[in-house]
Amino acid sequence: MTRPITAGVDGTEASLAALGWAGREAVRRGLPLRVVHAWRYAESLATADRDTQHGWVSEGVAEAVRSVAERHPELAVSVDVLEGGAAVALADAAAAAEMLVLGSHGHGAMVGFLLGSVGQQVIAETARPVVLVRAGDRPAAEAGGRDVVVGQHGGPEDSAGVLRFAFETAAARGATVRAVRAWTLPPVFAYSPGSLKLLDDVGGLEPFEKKALAEALQPWRERFPGVPVAEHVEMGSAGQVLLAAAGRAQLMVVGRRSHRTAVGARIGSVAHGVLHHAACPVAVVPHE
Repeated sequence: MTRPITAGVDGTEASLAALGWAGREAVRRGLPLRVVHAWRYAESLATADRDTQHGWVSEGVAEAVRSVAERHPELAVSVDVLEGGAAVALADAAAAAEMLVLGSHGHGAMVGFLLGSVGQQVIAETARPVVLVRAGDRPAAEAGGRDVVVGQHGGPEDSAGVLRFAFETAAARGATVRAVRAWTLPPVFAYSPGSLKLLDDVGGLEPFEKKALAEALQPWRERFPGVPVAEHVEMGSAGQVLLAAAGRAQLMVVGRRSHRTAVGARIGSVAHGVLHHAACPVAVVPHE
């Protein structure tokens, strides 16, 4: 079954940027584009019945879709205007999609977006990648010379889905994958000067971290031999190291394990920080 790239739109500038990004990615990957909008009947508009309001919403969505269809006449596009809650509609759409693409307001507003809103719920609960695109995103940002930056953590199995997404995207764009692995000293070394000396004698932990990154990348290098790869290993917090490497990124790819708390689902501090601060689009990929 061919999965579409699905864009959720709500009329905001950020969602229109997400729609444009999704259209370009669908063309690159040879996939159809599905556009989803969720709406609720406004009983307060006594002069407009349900069918009239549905017509207004549908025309607004159609206008946004026309601009994408005109830019990509070869692209197969379908549109679904669904009555009901946005979280349910987008989660259902994501389940049947190659990826779900949403608009992001970035700094400031992103805090509320990530702490219990529709976007937080969809990102945390869907088993498919979700890409967040900011208002103002332009095709020029995908030009040659900009990397697809991906965060790698743990062993090869831990990051397989994240690396697959990064390599597939880079292959479709003719881009370089910049794989980033951050590391910190285990707590035991902070309390043991003797352990630190032993660590120095063997050259530190960095060689082990470099080896772990190389092992995780090896199967994807073999599967995508035409994709250039740059390896970056650095001591520091994962979020800060990733953001420092993202200055020339056309896309940031991070993994996530969702966590349930009393106030709802959370996606983890690294993904949260990157979504809040990265200037480029960010793909959040669930770990397999």
